[in-house]
Amino acid sequence: MSKRQKLEDDAVATFLGAHAGWSRAGEAIQKTYKFPDFSTALAFVVRVGLAAEKRDHHPDVHLGWGRVTVVWSTHDAGGITGVDTEMAEATDRLYGGP
Repeated sequence: MSKRQKLEDDAVATFLGAHAGWSRAGEAIQKTYKFPDFSTALAFVVRVGLAAEKRDHHPDVHLGWGRVTVVWSTHDAGGITGVDTEMAEATDRLYGGP
């Protein structure tokens, strides 16, 4: 299966069950990260953006004071793909998660 092919619901559920904090939001997966201040949150957004550029796959990012919500979806596939789960894991690593 291509990493850009839409995942079945059970595959998405398996991913969510194995990755704390991630949830389904319609045809996307999302997670909110907490930070001590705005500048630390912004620095995280920049790191995620650079990783997204390298992979040529870009999330929706919602930045606020002390928090960042990252939303992954593959619009061309109409939902969640292996690239989204791969980048969700990369996002956790950038934050310092498992």
